[in-house]
Amino acid sequence: MTPAGSAQGAKPTAADLDLSSVEWRRPSFTGGNNNCAEYGRAGDFIVWRDSKRPEQEPLVYTKAEVKALLDGVRAGELDYLLD
Repeated sequence: MTPAGSAQGAKPTAADLDLSSVEWRRPSFTGGNNNCAEYGRAGDFIVWRDSKRPEQEPLVYTKAEVKALLDGVRAGELDYLLD
């Protein structure tokens, strides 16, 4: 989805997307508490939000951005954040 009036291929903001049909999910590793990020798909984009503040506008990422993050996680590049 390309917002009206924007350059072809520009990433939309959350306000540009229809979030009403997003199926929000949480990682199973949270232990069922409400202290995590939730994620879902909005068209061709991935949206992330804070589970404690679902009323706030979520962040919008492309599939390529999320793939790069997951590849980095799998390679251990983010392990230092938990030290």
